[in-house]
Amino acid sequence: MVNPQWLKSFATLAELGNFTRTADQLGLTQAAVSQHIKHLEEAFGTLLVRRPRSVELTPAGQALLAYCEQIECAGRHLRASLEDANEECGNVTLITPGSIGLYLCPILLDMQQANPAMAVRHRFAPDREVLEGVLQNHFELGLVTLRPDDPRLTATPFTQEPLELVVPAGDDVHKWDDLKRIGFIDHPDGEAMSTRLLSRRFPGNPGVQSLPCKGCTNQIGLILEYVARGLGFTVIPQYARQAFASQHAIRVVDCGPPVVDTLWLIHRSEWALSARAQRAVALLRERVDAPRPRAFGGERVPEPRRTIVQPA
Repeated sequence: MVNPQWLKSFATLAELGNFTRTADQLGLTQAAVSQHIKHLEEAFGTLLVRRPRSVELTPAGQALLAYCEQIECAGRHLRASLEDANEECGNVTLITPGSIGLYLCPILLDMQQANPAMAVRHRFAPDREVLEGVLQNHFELGLVTLRPDDPRLTATPFTQEPLELVVPAGDDVHKWDDLKRIGFIDHPDGEAMSTRLLSRRFPGNPGVQSLPCKGCTNQIGLILEYVARGLGFTVIPQYARQAFASQHAIRVVDCGPPVVDTLWLIHRSEWALSARAQRAVALLRERVDAPRPRAFGGERVPEPRRTIVQPA
């Protein structure tokens, strides 16, 4: 490895073009600077041509100067990556399921707007990709629906998320035939979520597969658009419903005792969270515990109407 002090002397000399000024700027003697250049030339050949009032770099000197600039650039990147003490700048990286992600995204954007030196990188993904993203250090923070059993990860409860039966605002649900009449809007987790929730309120039902499918989408932000237009019902996590802007166009059917998933906040256990990540977590916990939901556009919106379904 090349001595960093030698490289600093060489780069300063290339900038100033004079041994005396270089020594003065670095707080060294002129003899020390000359010795540093001598060591480098012993390793890399002639680096500069000495003129009466300046120096001229040789091709080898130009190559070494480019190397010095690369080292300085790498140092700046390293310092930026390690700047964890400043909570107002740097990247906040979070990977979450889509439902809670829809709810958290505007909160994160509020934080970035208030802190222009901060950048938020937020990705929606299923549990498996969340775990992989955090373990591979692509994301500092993650949320999962199942607590991981991995000593490399710290997992703490973040919030609880009930499943909800959501129907068009003009519809009521009192029995299984009502669901058959309305029709089902499917999504990648639709069948599993519907089975978990509906089997509790309609024991012995023939299954969601028996219901007419009126639509399907893999975009969680669009599922309730189908419902709001009166095209069918769906079962969706509460935070996805709360993030939907047109609450007046949908109705949540009260299915009795909730079917609840715990969401777990995860990060690497081997090192502490950066200050900006700690600030983000504190803000998210505070806003998630707030009593009123937020639409994706940032406005507070009223809860949709609710109906109570009685067991069949």
